[in-house]
Amino acid sequence: MQKRKSISEITFDTINHFILFLLVIITIYPFLYVLFASLSDPLKVLQGGSLLLWPHGFNLDAYKMVFKNPMVMIGYRNTIIYVVTGTAINMLLTSFGAYVLSRRDLYGKSFFMFLIVFTMFFSGGLIPLYLLVNKLNMTNTVWAMVIPGAISTWNLIIMRTSFVSMPESLVESAKMDGANDFYVLFKIILPLSLPIISVMILFYGVSHWNSWFNAMIFLRKRELYPLQLVLREILISNSTDSMTIGITGDVAPVAENIKYATVMVATIPILLIYPFLQKYFVKGVMIGAIKE
Repeated sequence: MQKRKSISEITFDTINHFILFLLVIITIYPFLYVLFASLSDPLKVLQGGSLLLWPHGFNLDAYKMVFKNPMVMIGYRNTIIYVVTGTAINMLLTSFGAYVLSRRDLYGKSFFMFLIVFTMFFSGGLIPLYLLVNKLNMTNTVWAMVIPGAISTWNLIIMRTSFVSMPESLVESAKMDGANDFYVLFKIILPLSLPIISVMILFYGVSHWNSWFNAMIFLRKRELYPLQLVLREILISNSTDSMTIGITGDVAPVAENIKYATVMVATIPILLIYPFLQKYFVKGVMIGAIKE
């Protein structure tokens, strides 16, 4: 028999749902505004057309101009390369580090953990990082985008905590059968860690997709620019002139539409990944965050 809620519980639930509804609106509406503006007739938007619930008119010309820009497609190609290559390196090194630090028989484990955690609070800074990357001849190469952030300390600690929570008897029985550490990691630990691996892929993948600062610092060749740096040029540097060639009349509203369309083009692909990893997300974070 279902227990009837008291008046105070009903009041609390009502207020709670109202606040959550407001938070959802505040979070989603800016994204919807950009979507509506990118699909609207630019002249109607300039004249003050409402974009509250739907596009004002319907126009896909801005998207056509964005995809005609060669730098956008080059940025897409480079970003996919950085995401795939960088995430693979991240996962490989983070798994190795987490496995080693999760072993109970590791000598000096507390000291190594102290050194690793220390880097979360104190870093060398931008100039030493640039000098190091430049000294290693990685500037103007793909490696400048994937090597400096090869391991995230936070992600390493989460994955290590997940590995520690696994029964030690699994590792001991495998080693009694002659398995080495590589076999234990790739055949036992990682197959049982699918939720935390999915979360790590999501964290690292999103980080690489949104990364533009390292590209601005370390890359001078435009053919290596990631999509986010191209997006930054279009939004901040107002470099939409090449995409509005041939347009007669006032190009200002068209340029604004191109900016909105560029934001959507750069955002939608990474949003499409979330539904496939969402079912693992909460479970993976909880496994990595709680140690009993």
